[in-house]
Amino acid sequence: MTDERQTQYFNLIDELLQCPNGQEPEILESQPELVDSGLVHSMLQVATMFAHEGNQDGAQFLFFVARELAKQLGLYPEVSNEVAHQE
Repeated sequence: MTDERQTQYFNLIDELLQCPNGQEPEILESQPELVDSGLVHSMLQVATMFAHEGNQDGAQFLFFVARELAKQLGLYPEVSNEVAHQE
């Protein structure tokens, strides 16, 4: 990942943190070229930093958004009942 791309991810994360509640999908849809595994990874990095700094609300928000994006991108494993019940 280039420094420029990382900066774009951080700028998008900053926009998400500052936007009114509920407008997150619009912000993400406005920059679809940035919605990828790199964004998810960057969100997790920032969320971890927030958690260490005591910003629990920011950390929880970013962990939630990162998890939802990972699901949409097919990066988050879905455990089906069939797999969960195998012995």
